[in-house]
Amino acid sequence: MTSDIIQLLPDAVANQIAAGEVVQRPASAVKELVENAIDAGADQIKLIVKDAGKSLIQVIDNGCGMSVTDARLCFERHATSKIRKAEDLFAIRTMGFRGEAMASIAAIAHVELRSRRVEDELGTIVQIEGSTVIDQYPENIPAGTNICIKNLFFNIPARRNFLKSNAVEMRHIIDEFQRVALAHPEISFSLHSDGNEVFRLPKEVLKQRIVHLFGNSYNQRLVPVEEDTTILRVQGFVGKPEFAKKTRGEQFFFVNKRFVKDPYLNHAVMNAFEDILPSDSFPFYVLCIDIDPAKIDINVHPTKTEIKYEDEKSIYAILRSAVKRSLGRYNIAPTLDFNQETSFNHMISQKPLDEIQAPTITFNPSFNPFEAEGGGNATRTSTRSADYALGFEKKTAIPQNWDTLYQITEQDNAAQQLPLIPTQEEATAEKEEIKTGLVKQPFQLHNKYIVSQIHSGFMLIDQQAAHERILYEQFLEHLERQQGLSQQSLFPQTIELSNADAALMQDILPDIQSLGFQLRPFGKTTYIVDGIPADVGNHLDETKVIEQLLEDFKNNKDELKVSKRENLAKSLSRSAALKTGTPLDHTSMANLIDKLFACAVPNISLQGKPIIITFTLQELAERFAKTL
Repeated sequence: MTSDIIQLLPDAVANQIAAGEVVQRPASAVKELVENAIDAGADQIKLIVKDAGKSLIQVIDNGCGMSVTDARLCFERHATSKIRKAEDLFAIRTMGFRGEAMASIAAIAHVELRSRRVEDELGTIVQIEGSTVIDQYPENIPAGTNICIKNLFFNIPARRNFLKSNAVEMRHIIDEFQRVALAHPEISFSLHSDGNEVFRLPKEVLKQRIVHLFGNSYNQRLVPVEEDTTILRVQGFVGKPEFAKKTRGEQFFFVNKRFVKDPYLNHAVMNAFEDILPSDSFPFYVLCIDIDPAKIDINVHPTKTEIKYEDEKSIYAILRSAVKRSLGRYNIAPTLDFNQETSFNHMISQKPLDEIQAPTITFNPSFNPFEAEGGGNATRTSTRSADYALGFEKKTAIPQNWDTLYQITEQDNAAQQLPLIPTQEEATAEKEEIKTGLVKQPFQLHNKYIVSQIHSGFMLIDQQAAHERILYEQFLEHLERQQGLSQQSLFPQTIELSNADAALMQDILPDIQSLGFQLRPFGKTTYIVDGIPADVGNHLDETKVIEQLLEDFKNNKDELKVSKRENLAKSLSRSAALKTGTPLDHTSMANLIDKLFACAVPNISLQGKPIIITFTLQELAERFAKTL
């Protein structure tokens, strides 16, 4: 008879398993700690990280603090101050409620908690390592809570090894920080990374918070949205259509001040942008929904980023109409209302018509300014000398054949245009060359495709896909050799990035410089562009190239699992390639074809689609042989 095989897991093991759900990376711990500070009623929160949170995550707040018992009990599983009974789950206004976060964090890190209530004289310090309480003692500390998390995943080396580079993990921390800061503009936040201040956000309104987080350029991009109904209240901002980006990432939904990911509500916003936004573009928006907690269920996922709604169709319709009305109200051309316009009043005389007199003009038809009153020759000579002294000369009479000047200019234009028109002999020679096959010039079709004759028929080339393939292989070669050719800018350009994009730029800056970009930092989020790769050419704006490069890099990273260098080469080639609709001359088309066939993979585009389609003479003959 076999013994029982089902056993209860020890608390330490259970906490480590739960930590895998709640704390996936340092950014997850940042989210939980900052939300706890908000639930404690703090209006000043300071976040400090080192090594992108791997070595230290510290959150300091001025909230209500904890008693001696609460400071110890908060690290127990399912210990929470947010709810008391199951019915409270449907009236939750706080960020946390499960009581799992602190126990999960304490199971996988070294934690030190310092907390004091305002009414207490002494605070409490608790030290825990891997769910084991090392020490707890009273001490005189400031009111509020100060919690330090050191050596995250110290006892789970497999999870720690799966963490990305510091730059990547820091971007995730910034993302979580931005979400919490956007949801609570009434709270002052600051973020410090490795001794450098990344953000300092004072208490402000939502629009100012958006500008502080994403840059001053967003001040002119925002369209306010506000709608108040019996079902819900919506307020926030959407970006103007012309500033939409090719990647997601700047779309924020907050339900009762909680960040959520909801494809259904996102579809409502995208539907409002229908017909004014390309299908592959994504607008910026920060929309805050306030709804009765009894009509939603937030207990769906451990990260609490998913919500179920009681009447989601009504929410969809209200959100869509609110965004659509705001776009119509703030983006249409202004009309001129003559009933309200007052500037025209000054142009209309208030006098009666019979009192208005037309101005009179008198002149002497025999007046000659070059003739003195006496009419003597000496006077005329002195007057003429004075004219010379002042730099004037008496004009000669207008020639009788003045109209021939226009004929001269027409003759000059004709002479300039003559070399562009081939003579009869040149046209005949060209026809003979084409007839004998000596010249097979390609030509462009709808400024999109290049048609080139081959021995068995002709081939059709997608010019944009071909140029992307050419640039991609060139940039890969530059990255391998780490010496791309650069084209110096006539005037250095300044580009201002958001903090997330600045962190991304810092991570990929050496590789970008290997491509031929001449970039140098100028402050925390500003870069100066002194030059761009010579392969890009001078037909593009430097700042636009870099902004599009970062957007494509983030987009490729979400869609494909490729190396950083391949992603960078792919992103830059997409940004710098000739776009559909660009006219090309014969020389440019011939060079494009030659470079394409010099590529290692000339037939396949970066998207995995064909670049070249061949049509044989036999296929054409069969098509013409078909009867209608």
